[in-house]
Amino acid sequence: MTTHLPQDHPKLAPAKVGVLVSNLGTPDGTSYWPMRRYLNEFLSDRRVIDYSPWLWQPLLQAVILTTRPKKSGANYKLIWNTERDESPLLTITRDQTDALRVALHARYGDTVMVDFCMRYGKPSTLDKVAEMEAAGCHKIVFLPLYPQYAGATVATANDQFFRALMKLKWQPAVRTVAPYFDRPDYIAALAQSVRDTLAGDQPDILLCSYHGLPKRYLTEGDPYHCQCQKTTRLLREALGWDASRVMTTFQSKFGPEEWLQPYTVEEVARQAKAGNKKIAVISPAFSADCIETLEEIQGEIQHAFKDAGGESFTYIPCLNDRSDHIAMLEQVITENLSGWI
Repeated sequence: MTTHLPQDHPKLAPAKVGVLVSNLGTPDGTSYWPMRRYLNEFLSDRRVIDYSPWLWQPLLQAVILTTRPKKSGANYKLIWNTERDESPLLTITRDQTDALRVALHARYGDTVMVDFCMRYGKPSTLDKVAEMEAAGCHKIVFLPLYPQYAGATVATANDQFFRALMKLKWQPAVRTVAPYFDRPDYIAALAQSVRDTLAGDQPDILLCSYHGLPKRYLTEGDPYHCQCQKTTRLLREALGWDASRVMTTFQSKFGPEEWLQPYTVEEVARQAKAGNKKIAVISPAFSADCIETLEEIQGEIQHAFKDAGGESFTYIPCLNDRSDHIAMLEQVITENLSGWI
């Protein structure tokens, strides 16, 4: 292609296809200002908090961001990767990307460029899209690392990706990956992670705890709740367990509105009081362990269970960089590269 260009033509990189995976995001540090910057970006997203900015921003800037960064920073300190000085989410997302890069290079060679970005914080979506464009990626597959679709996760990641494209003179062709909440290979990986962690020691109850959303979002058309319920059902069927032993719950409620229920923190206490002293919790909505799983589930939610009389609490880690998870993501990407390579 470039051999026919005139000598004074700007240099062009060899054409490639980009694969850009995206996760939620992470603060740069646990102190007040890094936490405030991160929370400000996150909580200012209209996909996350859709109240009128005239009402929400004064409350956010004058009240919430004066106190919440300190509290959130203390929670992040409990799980911080001190060796790399970064959050576990950043560590795991990088490890996932490295594994995908190796797998896709073995399949496609140097024709595919693999990288990751964060919706909030660094590395930013805007920077990574610009890097791919400069590296010669005339086509990009964009993969938000969320099995279930929600406006506050997949849609806002896609929004940011499209904003990055708006800044380019020469836009690549793009494909955004559909949610994979009911893929057989995703369900199989979830089921195997349950078997591996429990090692035959079955709990009284398995709670599938998903990040919550305001209930209003469901009535306004967001399919997240339905997709979570289907993931739980398919996981239960793959495990071969009775329906009475597997539940869908929701965590991380924020603000005064009613959110999707039952709330995980309340349900674990109810189960303990009902005599179910041994429970396990899995988080199928998260592709990588993060503050919500490492601190909220294993801290606040576990404490609520044991304070109510529970005895055995097992957390089943996210799929992270398990080989079956990477193989599933590689297959998803390969399907979305069809016709491009």
